[in-house]
Amino acid sequence: MLDPRGPRFTAAITTVVFILVLAFGSAWLALAQAAVFALTAFTRYGPYTLLYKRFVAPRLNPPGELEAPQPVRFAQIVGLIFALLSFTGYQSGAPILGMTAAGFALAAAFLNAAFGFCLGCEVYLLLRRWVSRTPSTDVHQ
Repeated sequence: MLDPRGPRFTAAITTVVFILVLAFGSAWLALAQAAVFALTAFTRYGPYTLLYKRFVAPRLNPPGELEAPQPVRFAQIVGLIFALLSFTGYQSGAPILGMTAAGFALAAAFLNAAFGFCLGCEVYLLLRRWVSRTPSTDVHQ
């Protein structure tokens, strides 16, 4: 289970990174953020998470509640996709794709950092509900 303040902290850093990606049109900064998303999603040891655990969490009271890691991990994977699209756009001479993907990632990160609304987490929960309502197509029933 996760302290929900950790993902908000990492979203704040991600917000700044994507502002810089957009300000400088930096494919390499988008790629660096993609690496952060990948590490966080697939190893749970992303650099922003480690910063939170080492320097921020010890100064806070214990969280009032915890959240499941699966929605956050899914959101990190979605962020990874957008960061890779941004990198690809900037690197391939399609800056509109780079800016658009970075803009969507920035919006999602800002919503989480400022308001605690994790867009990727909400999509994950909607997908889970949809999958659980879909009738089985197993022919061996």
